Amino acid sequence: MWPLAADVSDAEQIQHVLEEAANRFGGVDLLFANAGGPPPGPFAQFSDQQWLSAVQLNLMSVVRLCRGVLPAMQGRRWGRILIDTSFSVKQPLENLVLSNAIRASVLGLAKTLSNEVAKEGITVNCICPGWIYTERVEQLLKDRAQRAGTSTEEAQKGITQMIPMGRIGRVEEFGALAAFLLSERASYITGAVIQVDGGAVKGLF
Repeated sequence: MWPLAADVSDAEQIQHVLEEAANRFGGVDLLFANAGGPPPGPFAQFSDQQWLSAVQLNLMSVVRLCRGVLPAMQGRRWGRILIDTSFSVKQPLENLVLSNAIRASVLGLAKTLSNEVAKEGITVNCICPGWIYTERVEQLLKDRAQRAGTSTEEAQKGITQMIPMGRIGRVEEFGALAAFLLSERASYITGAVIQVDGGAVKGLF
């Protein structure tokens, strides 16, 4: 394992990561594009700069990472690109206007790119997780609790009541799906947009 910290909203830091990967490994075979979400809040709360910051974080990070890894993948005629978005691309979530709007753009990018590179042995897929217990979900639960004037425990209870399995997902469960889609076994799956929400795994498109 070779960890390297970087801010994916920063173009120069992404370029540094790509250059280090090229120097050490000759390029990237598997890309899992994931970034934290922008802050919650209603439409009227956000300035132009906050919108632009969210675009840099959630859209341009994917654009730059894909642009950086594709030449080596195309040279090998093999590659896997997997993008983490959110089930809000299907049903926007209350008080998350930045995330709702920009993640839908990521979906359009992924679907278009998957068609462009399919014949080169490169797959491009998206996972749209529902409630998976991460620091981001902790943030959203706290935000819901504050707006409702209740506790995070009560906010979580309200969420789990809407999940068929009756619980929030674990990161290990999300990781198992991601590992499959990045593997050779998923060689005939591309352009997939898979919703994971504690019910049946659903293909959105």
